[in-house]
Amino acid sequence: QVTVRDALNQALDEELERDERVFLLGEEVAQYDGAYKISRGLWKKYGDKRVIDTPISEMGFAGIAVGAAMAGLRPVCEFMTFNFSMQAIDQVINSAAKTCYMSAGSIGVPIVFRGPNGASAGVAAQHSQCFAAWYGHCPGLKVVSPWSAEDAKGLLKAAIRDDNPVVMLENELLYGVPFEISEQAQSKDFVVPIGKAKIERPGTHVTLVAHSRPVGHCVEAAAVLAKEGVECEVINLRTIRPMDIETVEASVVKTNHLVTVEGGWPQFGVGAEICARIMEGPAFNYLDAPAVRVTGADVPMPYAKILEDNCIPQVKDIIFAVKKTLNI
Repeated sequence: QVTVRDALNQALDEELERDERVFLLGEEVAQYDGAYKISRGLWKKYGDKRVIDTPISEMGFAGIAVGAAMAGLRPVCEFMTFNFSMQAIDQVINSAAKTCYMSAGSIGVPIVFRGPNGASAGVAAQHSQCFAAWYGHCPGLKVVSPWSAEDAKGLLKAAIRDDNPVVMLENELLYGVPFEISEQAQSKDFVVPIGKAKIERPGTHVTLVAHSRPVGHCVEAAAVLAKEGVECEVINLRTIRPMDIETVEASVVKTNHLVTVEGGWPQFGVGAEICARIMEGPAFNYLDAPAVRVTGADVPMPYAKILEDNCIPQVKDIIFAVKKTLNI
């Protein structure tokens, strides 16, 4: 078993070793081993030129990273939380995402923006937003959102090797969670292809689609519902953009029901996009009931724990949505 934290650390270590153009920068990533200990040991191993502590200025160090990528390096830019990527969104969108297109392909920007995204615990509104829909909205970016340790390692390695800007939305509450990891995933050549979803649990009655931490909630809900004779197919999106709608469509054709689950807000969310794509495509004719979204509450995150729990989708909310969809 490997924790998500260790999987990310392995991926960074392997890619720093493999390609000397790769370097890591961000707040406290070097001497302090990273705010979440993701970069533990890397500064001691690779030194000041490859693992760089920056001042607390997201706009500044994201700009430095984008310029370095344009000049041929492959930076990994860590945000202490994606809420603070708002300070640097001009660099991420206007400088990184659009440059390849605006230069007619002559200037590549191979960069990874990574860090924790979505709700943590007890950190209130300014540290608890999910930006999957924001970044997934923008052409020129690839956006990945891992759940398991295998997802985290494989997607980070794929992101670092990709020639396009990639936004990697991790979840702080998953960092310490251990997952079984396959022998294949322990190889230095292991990557998870960007743009391919994974079926975590096959089923026949309803399709559950989620990304990041809610995938685990869906797996738990599916185990509870299985005891009542309801078999859920759980799809781990892994990638927000480009979205693997084909896997979702194939599942809906089989199950005839769709429930999307996400920690972000409902309006213009990832679930809304999935529902629209299904409605516009061939799978719509196979739906026996309207698609249902399970999302975070449409409010800034409260600080009080009991309110926080009511703002984030729980296993019971998924079970309720599935029963509503199946009319049981």
